[in-house]
This record gives sequence, structure tokens and C-alpha cells, in this order.
Amino acid sequence: MPPVNWCNTLICAVFCAIHVWIGNPAHSAQEITVHLPGNVSLVLVRIPAGSFQMGSPDTERGHNSTEVPLHTVNIAYDFYMGKYELTQRQWLALMGSWPGPAPSTTYGLGDNYPAYYVSWNDAQNFISALNTRVTSTGQGPATFRLPSESEWEYTCRAGTQTRFFFGDSLGADDYGTDAPTGTLPGNRSDYMWYGYNSNTPTLGTKQVGTKFPNQFGPYDMSGNVFEWCQDWWHTDYTGAPTNGSTWEVQQSGYPYRVLRGGAWNNGALNCRSAYRGFVGTPGARGNNNGFRLVRTETVTEADRSWLLYE
Repeated sequence: MPPVNWCNTLICAVFCAIHVWIGNPAHSAQEITVHLPGNVSLVLVRIPAGSFQMGSPDTERGHNSTEVPLHTVNIAYDFYMGKYELTQRQWLALMGSWPGPAPSTTYGLGDNYPAYYVSWNDAQNFISALNTRVTSTGQGPATFRLPSESEWEYTCRAGTQTRFFFGDSLGADDYGTDAPTGTLPGNRSDYMWYGYNSNTPTLGTKQVGTKFPNQFGPYDMSGNVFEWCQDWWHTDYTGAPTNGSTWEVQQSGYPYRVLRGGAWNNGALNCRSAYRGFVGTPGARGNNNGFRLVRTETVTEADRSWLLYE
């Protein structure tokens, strides 16, 4: 039997793997990367079209009156959602400075920590600058925005209807309590930063992407920082859009924009997929307020040559 040429075999295997990876459109379209100044990357994950039940039934532990009526939302389009919450490095790469208080070691400081102390208005300014950037540098159409509230919950649930994307996790929901997930392997603390684990080594935000992602691919959809949505706040879902669009009609007496997902200083109860008990005025900044971006799927074949698909 002739000796095996391990070097040639390895090279062949590598090239075959590269060929399959590049030639598989389904794989190559799962993520896109946009380049900010200084070659700082911003990665988004494709979220597939689909339907889900938005809100929570009155039998769900933690259910509150803002999460009704439970209703079907049909999102008949794919879109891209930020793989991570927007980071401090990404903010500074594009904007150069902070619009208000700067992040500090008190609540988490570093390139890969989420940007916080950013208002809804600040997020809009970032988006405007980003759309200008991608257009002027030939990186595709200017279609970045904040997610609608229904797009956000659809992405957070990732095909599930349990309390969290990782399961119902019916252990105690106290601020300082961990519990088994109920569906996915491990404990809830393996999937999110919240009151139980956000005090090590110090209390505050934590680096993005250090817990397990959900089934669609994004990280930190539950916990770490609350995330701004595009919608005006309404006290319940009566009259809410059912097609994934933004609810842009303001409810009288409620000049607030929606924040979703729970944060590092919340108990598990407030990190549920349906939870929507936290709002802010468009100019409000807080040490637990951040955001992630959506890019509408309007990328043509001509645009693809400008985008780095991962």
C-alpha cells in the first residue's frame, strides 16, 4: 500500500471545504459584515421570514397587562439583525465621541462592551451617520434602522414560545437566582447577563457575545442592556401592526419609545422574551440603555460584491 501524502491530503481537504463554503449561497448569506472607519467590523445575522405569537398568555409567570392581547404577527420578509449589541468601539469608530456621559469602569468600559448612555435620539444620529457611510463607501444601500418591536421579539424568540428562548426556566426569578433553562442545555446564566451574574468582577454591563447565542444567531437578546426599538410605546397591543412594521402612531399621554430585552441590573423575570415594562423618552440616557441595528433585506446581486459575506 503506497504511503499517504498527508500534506497533499490536507491541502485538498482545505480547498474542498473552501469551495463548499463559498459555493453555498445558503451559508454565505447568513451574515453580512459592514466596515466602519478604522476597519472596525459590524456584523449582522440574517433573520428568516416567519410568523409568531407576540405577547404572553395570562398563564405565563411574570405576565403583565402590557403584553396583551396575544396576537399573531406575520413577518413575510427576511432581514438582518445585529449579531451583537452595538459596542463602544463601534460607536466611537463612527461618531468619534459620546453624546452624553461616557461609559466608565463603574458600569463596564472597553471596546467590546455595549454602548450605553445612548438615547433613542442618539441611536437615530448613529444610524444616519452609518447610512451615509455605507452609501459613500459603496457598501450597499442605506437601509439601517432600529428594529420594530415585533421584529425585535420575533428575533429574541427565535422560533420559540417559551418564556425565554432557552426555555421556561421556572426556577425562582429573583434578582440573585440562577435556574436550569428548561429546554436548552445548562442554566439561564449560560445565556444572559442579569442580576444573578452581572456583579462579577464588578456590577455592570459585560462584553458582548460571551454567553451562548439564541437559535437565530444573535447574542445577548436577553439581558446585558435594554435595547431601543423604533416604536412609540403603547400600554398594550390593541391595534398593533401585525406585519412586522413599526407602530409609529403615538398613544396620547405616552411620549415614550420602547426598550426591550432586560438588562444587567434586572431579575430574570424582566428578561423574558415578552417583557415590555420599560420605556424612555426619546432623549433619555441610562447606564443600561443600548441598541442593536437592523438592515432591511434589499441587497441586490450588484450590491453583494461590496459586502463581505461571512
